[in-house]
Amino acid sequence: MRYALVYGGIAGAIAVSLISAMIGMGLTGHDETAMLVSYLIMLIALSLIFVGVKRYRDVECGGVIRFGRAFLLGLGMAAAAGLIYAIGWEIFVAVSGYDFMADYSASLIEDMRSQSAAAAAIDAKTAELRAFAETYRNPLFRMPMIFIEIFPVGFLVALVSAGLLRNPKVLPAAR
Repeated sequence: MRYALVYGGIAGAIAVSLISAMIGMGLTGHDETAMLVSYLIMLIALSLIFVGVKRYRDVECGGVIRFGRAFLLGLGMAAAAGLIYAIGWEIFVAVSGYDFMADYSASLIEDMRSQSAAAAAIDAKTAELRAFAETYRNPLFRMPMIFIEIFPVGFLVALVSAGLLRNPKVLPAAR
């Protein structure tokens, strides 16, 4: 459990810190490039799952770990990272006053206008986004959404890490 909390917590803190810093400096938008950069940051931060599972294998298990145990440990790290990420996002929103939904909605509507969408379609999308923004204001709705943003990436990293590290010949423990 200690490994999951330490490595997962650090991974979540790194991800939320870097993404919040990007938003705070105005270096991100809501296009495909910004999404790619955000998920790349998550992937890099969540690479600590691999490091944590390897360390656990080498220190606690004598250099050998079964797939199931490694995968469960990686999932624990991914869950801890997701929780820290969601809490960090809530803190960022509270401190900065950042209104993600207003920013996101404005970006979508602007894209529709630039593509010469019909006024009725723009109005419908605006109403839909306004209704979703009301729901998104509730932290009990928002936090699971934020958790689900990072957890699938952690799930994949845990799966790959377990698959690789079950083989004791992959990065063997230093003796």
